[in-house]
Amino acid sequence: MPRFTVHIRDEWLAVPCRDTSNSIQWLGHEALKRYMKNKPDNGGIKAVKETRFVVRRCQGLGLLDVDDTIEDVLEDNDFVELAIEGDTMSPDFISCEPGVSHLTAAYKEPGEYISLDGKSLSSTDLVNLGRGLYKIKLTPEAEKKVVQSRELLDTIVKENKVVYGITTGFGKFARTVIPVSKLKELQENLVRSHSAGVGNPLSPERTRMLLALRINVLAKGHSGISLETLHAMIQAFNASCLSFVPEKGTVGASGDLAPLSHLALGLMGEGKMWSPKSGWADAKYVLEAHGLKPISLKPKEGLALINGTQMITSLGAEAVERAQAIARQADIIAALTLEVLKGTTKAFDSDIHSLRPHPGQIEVAQRFRSLLDSDHHPSQIAESHRFCDRVQDAYTMRCCPQVHGVANDTIKFVQNIINTEINSATDNPMVFAERGETISGGNFHGEYPAKALDFLAIGVHELASISERRIERLCNPSLSELPAFLVNEGGLNSGFMIAHCTAAALVSENKVLCHPSSVDSLSTSAATEDHVSMGGWAARKALRVIEHVEQVLAIELLAACQGIEFLRPLRTTTPLEKVYELVRSVVKPWIKDRFMSPDIEAVHRLILDQKVWNVAKPYIDKYQTEYIPESRPISPTAFSLDPPASPRKRVRHE
Repeated sequence: MPRFTVHIRDEWLAVPCRDTSNSIQWLGHEALKRYMKNKPDNGGIKAVKETRFVVRRCQGLGLLDVDDTIEDVLEDNDFVELAIEGDTMSPDFISCEPGVSHLTAAYKEPGEYISLDGKSLSSTDLVNLGRGLYKIKLTPEAEKKVVQSRELLDTIVKENKVVYGITTGFGKFARTVIPVSKLKELQENLVRSHSAGVGNPLSPERTRMLLALRINVLAKGHSGISLETLHAMIQAFNASCLSFVPEKGTVGASGDLAPLSHLALGLMGEGKMWSPKSGWADAKYVLEAHGLKPISLKPKEGLALINGTQMITSLGAEAVERAQAIARQADIIAALTLEVLKGTTKAFDSDIHSLRPHPGQIEVAQRFRSLLDSDHHPSQIAESHRFCDRVQDAYTMRCCPQVHGVANDTIKFVQNIINTEINSATDNPMVFAERGETISGGNFHGEYPAKALDFLAIGVHELASISERRIERLCNPSLSELPAFLVNEGGLNSGFMIAHCTAAALVSENKVLCHPSSVDSLSTSAATEDHVSMGGWAARKALRVIEHVEQVLAIELLAACQGIEFLRPLRTTTPLEKVYELVRSVVKPWIKDRFMSPDIEAVHRLILDQKVWNVAKPYIDKYQTEYIPESRPISPTAFSLDPPASPRKRVRHE
């Protein structure tokens, strides 16, 4: 028999339905009857049929027409919210805002798996797991290690040995020995008491990343988790049953205790959970709807679930992947701006960069050549000013290899640290089955990813800082030879005037956000944890900085494409024309003033989806393979990506 879970005020009610041709109004009345039965005063409701209410699907908050039939608008075991007229929405109902998650009702369960062994997961894999592209399973080798580790812990408990976190309390209570009969309660109390985070919940994608990463760490076999509990976590992940995890509350040592506790709490069937099927609901209902049972903690398992740097690292993985994507696309956008401003390509000559052979600098210069080389990609715009008397450009164009380059090198440095952290055991105490002992240490300390992510924010911010100055050059007629603010009938139309202000505002915010959080430390846990990393904030603000960088570069790309309109009928190089066409597929030219925010968001979406990179990459790759003169060897620091200048190569402003 179909059934539906209805949320009224502070209660969830299961309503069976024999006939799905009944209306939504009927479902609401049935839910109200059950609600009133549980209340001594009927919940203040006088008569069911006289009560006015609205009904929404929990997933997506779609409003349901009370006259529609259940079979037309709901699926078996759907979750709905009933709001009584005059009531405010229940304070424990967590709305799933439209646009926050791509894991919606249209979510299709993936058929492919990634096998976790605790040592080979990458930041790219983790982000793809977050996006719902894969399920996960353990390798046989990982399962064997998990079993061996658990057997040692079971022996410790059986022999009544005193071991931190297993038979003792935590932190300041490390010397308090707990009776064997209370060990399960000890672990449950640990998770409940440590679930003390505040703020908005992580998005479903980020919670999937957090859960997947914790499973990967446990799969190393040094945490003492049981295979039964680990399999239950994997089942929850594969069903996208995701705990409510507040984004604030971790100091990054002893690990990310608060967020990981919230993650574990939902798996225990307590607190709130989200799934594509249910939206937000009580964890026990979400697990039940997916045929899953709450985990029951064995000795040490609560500590195994909450001790580690996975909040910092999972958010850091997203940050480094997005940083890499925007850094690549920043080169393409800057090259397009240089074309519109009729800049010179002399500054990108490979001989210049071989004298200062930083890998990132060489790579960026090569990308500029591959997009702008006049022999390889004829440009009518370039030809129009070939014999002008200007010999060099402003730093915002001339120094892109140096400024963008160090951002690239920074990203690679941080990516290495994040990928190492992804596959590191960060629990305490560590379980060494082969040695037959547990050892207390400090791998939970988040200083490595915290420092790296502060560095990432500083490095990537510069892409926005230099981009905003290029936007100024595009909008300022005394610098660009283009109409003021890139619009005709200036005065009547303001064009890109305030879009530039938005870019300036975002760059200014980033200057504050780039202050490193990891230079701070506050002693916690009665001075037991007397130096902490503040890595959770480092990760969150790095993501915010990167989002601002994406938005600033979206504005520059819009402005550069608008600049091309004033140079027509002249055409730029083939790859940059492809970028222009991509932008024009979602945003029309700016003929007169209109609502601009949707244009910025549309181009931001192109950048997020890496479409700017994807349309230009084939031309960059082709240039690399075809245009490498044999007369001179390539510098080993160029990673074989950087073709040296050809003797026959022409440059602009000759």
